[in-house]
Amino acid sequence: MTDWDERFRSGQYPQDTEPSEMLRRHVDALPEGRALDVAAGTGRNAVFLADRGYRVDALDGSRAGLEITRDRAAERDAGGRLELVQTDLPSHAFPTETYDLVTISFYRAVDRLSDIKESLRDGGVLYVEHHLRSSDPVESGPSGDRYRFAANELLRSVLDLTVLEYAERIETRSDGRHAATARVVARKTSGPRQSYPAVGKPGTGPDDG
Repeated sequence: MTDWDERFRSGQYPQDTEPSEMLRRHVDALPEGRALDVAAGTGRNAVFLADRGYRVDALDGSRAGLEITRDRAAERDAGGRLELVQTDLPSHAFPTETYDLVTISFYRAVDRLSDIKESLRDGGVLYVEHHLRSSDPVESGPSGDRYRFAANELLRSVLDLTVLEYAERIETRSDGRHAATARVVARKTSGPRQSYPAVGKPGTGPDDG
């Protein structure tokens, strides 16, 4: 059993069933088809996307997290659209030009980001959210800066795509803790003239992670 297996089974890690608020706002404007959820955890985004009709590959190193994801998908009758893959993310072989949507939540995938972007089909969309370094006091996320993004680091990493929305902010979670987060929605297109589909208005509730 890994440390993450123990965290998921004991409930030490947040097990929010709701998808990311930014992802939820954009989903109606995103391309349909096949999705990849990297570091799926307990499946809040993977199950949401499967429930919306995507065929989803959910990757994680924790068997316990994937088991929770499987059970949640079954509760929504979406298990048939979800492929659970237990894998070592740092060495995982990402296929090229395969996915219409890729999501990464609270996993700092900088070393694999170029491979992950190559797994997108033309016109596919990447959604990333992760903890941010901040001079403000925060209680959520890694205790040190090593596994957090620096200011604008996530933005710079996707400038070869078309950025549809980017945000860095401090937010108060439902448990009262403060978190610093960076989030981006970016499309695999290029050129000086782009389309920017309308999306839902931002909500007031924070995302957990």
